[in-house]
Amino acid sequence: MTTLEWAAALASALGVWLTGQRMVVCWPVLVVASALYGVVFVRAALYADAALQGVFIGLSLYGWAQWLRGARAEGMVRVLRPPTTRRLWGHVGGTGLAGLGLALVLRHWTDDPTPMGDALLSAYSILAQFWGARRYRLSWVLWMVVDVFYTVLFIERGLWVTAALYAGFVVLAMRGWQKWGQVQ
Repeated sequence: MTTLEWAAALASALGVWLTGQRMVVCWPVLVVASALYGVVFVRAALYADAALQGVFIGLSLYGWAQWLRGARAEGMVRVLRPPTTRRLWGHVGGTGLAGLGLALVLRHWTDDPTPMGDALLSAYSILAQFWGARRYRLSWVLWMVVDVFYTVLFIERGLWVTAALYAGFVVLAMRGWQKWGQVQ
């Protein structure tokens, strides 16, 4: 447990909490958190998760722009209904295929000890982050599932602070789901 991991965990928790509150400031906080976690994951040989942090920085900038356009007068963003169910399942299936492709790359080109888990969790995290940037309430359900599995992965890797953070993320995701459901 390093100071860097603690700083990354605190910034991440704050960013997710602010997201649940529908506050636009969540996005710059998440940029900082992602940059810090990028370094933590490289050190832990979780390469897909390290690369994921770069993607999260890009998605955070996208989310920031999306949310600035969707802000209400009181500063909170509007929650939107997602596109059709068929399209959502297309997102889920396409993400799974992308995750499998990434797992093959990790298996052959890195020393990642859990390439399948690392790749699939990274892929579905991107989808959850994209759905959150688009202001879809359903993003919280996907985050709950992903964060449960991430908690297990980080315990296996000995990243105890991060495992505790992701267990907390499950609770924050449940709270986000609840709060976003109150504002349709």
